[in-house]
Parts: sequence; structure tokens; C-alpha cells
Amino acid sequence: MRNDVKCACSVSIAVAAVLALSASASAQKKYDPGASDSEIKVGNIMPYSGPASAYATIGKTEAAYFTKINSENGINGRKINFISYDDTYSPPKTVEQARKLVESDEVLLIFNPLGTPGNTAIQKYMNSKKVPQLFVSTGAAKWNDSKNFPWTMGWQPSYQVEARIYGKYILQNYPGKTIGVLYQNDDFGKDYVVGLKDGLGDQAGKLIVVEAPYETSSPTVDSQIVQIKGANPDIFVNIATPKFAAQAIKKIAELNWHPVQFLTNVSGSIGGVIKPAGYEASQGILSTAYLKDPKDAEWMNDPAMNEWRAFMTKWYPEGDLEDSATVFGYGVAKGLEQVLRQCGDNLTRENIMKQAASLDFEIGIYLPGTRIKTGPDDFAPIEQLQMMRFKGESWERFGPVMSGAKGS
Repeated sequence: MRNDVKCACSVSIAVAAVLALSASASAQKKYDPGASDSEIKVGNIMPYSGPASAYATIGKTEAAYFTKINSENGINGRKINFISYDDTYSPPKTVEQARKLVESDEVLLIFNPLGTPGNTAIQKYMNSKKVPQLFVSTGAAKWNDSKNFPWTMGWQPSYQVEARIYGKYILQNYPGKTIGVLYQNDDFGKDYVVGLKDGLGDQAGKLIVVEAPYETSSPTVDSQIVQIKGANPDIFVNIATPKFAAQAIKKIAELNWHPVQFLTNVSGSIGGVIKPAGYEASQGILSTAYLKDPKDAEWMNDPAMNEWRAFMTKWYPEGDLEDSATVFGYGVAKGLEQVLRQCGDNLTRENIMKQAASLDFEIGIYLPGTRIKTGPDDFAPIEQLQMMRFKGESWERFGPVMSGAKGS
């Protein structure tokens, strides 16, 4: 009798132990749609065709990076299934592709979708579905709004961050100097104006003496430049996309006007803006950078850039080693890798956003001193840039890496 009781007790204890271990194992692994013991489904939307197809190389770089990761046993033993669709840079198509990724492919998240119009079109949908819209590839400030859109996060420095840096730089280096602003009359231009005024603080109203908007449908900005010159500001802030930025620089030279000039980094292309405007007309223009430029001799023997070059040679040999867009794609892919590694075996959408909002690390392809840093109320991973000046036929960086975070 006693032996039976003892035996029954032993069996009960053994069963309890097995159940406890089973419960412990299942508690350690948590999955939402798109994740399993063997796979993580990552969605992406990119303009592989259409007016912004030059950015297609970003998606191709990311695909190559995840192929590399998969060859190294994936992330925590799971392979990345990278599903990337073309939206032709058309918001209705972006919506269609986002729905397909979420409802048909059942991805865990949508990563680095490119373009402000398309991401704006899917932002409410992604948040209503509670699916991460992670590391959005555009500099609009609206991606840093954890209160209203907790499932959307940007990546690169926002337009406001960049413009705050210009404002602070002006106060420090050109105190009391007046400012004239050309800006594109849309979210892009308005974000810059907000950031510039933030950076100037209570001096903004006194220092900015003229603001001239332009429409993207306009053929030129010549009349706006004449208007701005008429107010005789000491400083000209050129908040324009490449075509109009080049026109503005050229017109200023034609008018024999010599203000201090600031140019947004989206229009910092030598081939797309500086050459058309003219090297002579562009001397001394100020702008910012946050990525290491693959064409810059300073980084020819840089360990992180050599790692990037080795990656490109092996995994994306058809990619352009002089195109900084491939450096961008490589960096943001490393950002997602970090988030997924931090998630461990808790691959829920909620934990994806929790880990994305708990970053504090460095990626070598960004300028020295740049940290990828986020928090529950800070959905802006990169908020640091370095000033640069155009000299001769190239940009020269100078000064410290500066933060454009609000209140910094």
C-alpha cells in the first residue's frame, strides 16, 4: 500500500516536472504571424520601377544582406524570409502591397518601406492592424510620434533634426545675421521650416526676414530668389529638392548676390545639383552628412567601410560601390538585425516595437560619434549630423557631430 502511494507520488512529481518544463519552454518562445522556430517573415515596399526607381538599390542591398545573414544560420537560428514588392512610388499601390504583405503573406512586420507619400497612405492601416511599420525610409518628422502611431518608427535623421542643426549653427557662427528661406510648399519643406525655427528658438521671428514657398509644379524658382534677395538677408537657406535647389544656386550667382548658403542634405548630390548649378556658383555652400561617403578618400581603409565593400563584392556584386544608397540599405538592415537579435525567442509584434524603442548602439558606416538611440517616447533612431562645406569639386566635413534632437 505504501509502495503504491510512493509510486503514485513519484509519477505525479515526474508529470508535474515535465509539464513545468513544457510550460517554461512555451513561455520562452512567443510568436505572432510571420514568426516560427525556423523563419521570420519580413515585408518591404520599394519603388523598383517608376519615378523613384533609383532607390531600388536600397531594397536590393537589404535582400542581399539578409541572404548573407541566412548563410550564417540566420538570427537566433531563424532564417529571414524577405518579401519585397514594387509600389512604383504610387500611394494607392503602396496600400495594395501593404495589405498583401499583412493579410496574405502574413509578415511579422513591414521594414524600411520607402517614400513619404506611400508611408503616409499606409500609416493608419498599419497602426490599426498593430503591425510594425519599422524604420520608414523618409525623413518626415511624422514617423516620430509614438503616442499617436506606436507601430510606426523612422530611421534616418528627420528634416526637422537637420534644420535644427542649421539653426543652432547659425546662432553660434552668425549671431544676429538675418535669414531668407526658400522652401517647397509641402510636408518636406514645412518640416524644415519648423526645424529651423526650433533651432533658432526665440530669435527666429527676428532673424528670418523672408520666407518664399514654391510649388513642385512651377517651372522655376527664379521669382522667389529675386523676392528673397529683395529683403537683403545675410543668409540664404535653400529648402528645395534637387532640380529647384540647383536653379536657386544658379540664380543667386547670376544676380551677383553673395549670402551665406545652406543646402538640405537631400540636395547635396554633386552630380544632381552642384554640377548643374556650377562649381563656381557652389563654393562655400554649407550642408550636412551622417553616412560615410563611399567616394571619400578618408574612408578608403576604414574597417567598417571595408566590411561593407567585402559584403558588396560577395553578396551584391552588381551594386554600385560609389552609390551611398547601398551604404544606407546596408546600415538600416543592420538596424533590423539588431532589433531581431534583441527579441530573442519573443517574436511578437509588440516585442518588435519594444526592442526597436530600446536601442543604444553604433553602426560603423555612420560618421564617428553617431549612435543609434531610441526610447519609448523617442522614435527617432538617428539625430546626429556633421556639417560640411563645398570646396573645389567636393564636400569637406568639419566640426563635431551635432545633435538635432529637440531640446539638445
